[in-house]
Amino acid sequence: MPANLFQGIFDTDGTRVIAPSEFLLCICSALVIGLILAAFYMYRTRYTKSFVATLALLPAVVCVVIMMVNGNVGTGVAVAGAFSLVRFRSVPGSAKEIGAIFLAMGAGLIVGMGYLGYAFLCTVVLGFVSALYGRLDFGAQKKIILYKTLHITIPEDLDYMDVFEPILKEYTSACELTQVKTTNMGSLFRLTYDVTLKDVGKEKEMIDKLRCRNGNLEISISKQETSVSEL
Repeated sequence: MPANLFQGIFDTDGTRVIAPSEFLLCICSALVIGLILAAFYMYRTRYTKSFVATLALLPAVVCVVIMMVNGNVGTGVAVAGAFSLVRFRSVPGSAKEIGAIFLAMGAGLIVGMGYLGYAFLCTVVLGFVSALYGRLDFGAQKKIILYKTLHITIPEDLDYMDVFEPILKEYTSACELTQVKTTNMGSLFRLTYDVTLKDVGKEKEMIDKLRCRNGNLEISISKQETSVSEL
């Protein structure tokens, strides 16, 4: 009975049974790789406990699945479909989170195929490069502080088409009216502009001049609302 404990009931003569010692070696290696990847991800990154814990376990989960597939093409296709369902039913994350998940899955895949040395090498090299990119702020936009979203509230009787143009041209290098919305039961309008400031130090001066034009109603300015950095 113990000899058959780790054999599948659907195994055939052509199926190689993975020894328990090999199984444990791969699982332990995948867990260590998961911890390494989680440590690299946490370096200079805002993260949640649940995400890094999942990231640390993901290589082991993928490793087990790949070992159980064990060369069965049909099962492999089914596993790929299951992973696709999990991806599309999950909450969208940042590009860095998705990249970390793919890296963890790739490392687990390599371990499950039995290439432990390549798995550790891939983890260390790619994890180090990812941390290095984060340290160097690779891909950061140096002028992103100049990109703002401006909200201006005006009374309903004010013609907004040209009233703010002289001020915006003075303090911004580019501006675009992206939205006009009624508020307060239609008695007010809320204008939304995407602007690029010429000088961040003159932001308050610009707002003060805009207040003189909109009757001292609400004005807000914030980081430009964009989803370019998200997948």
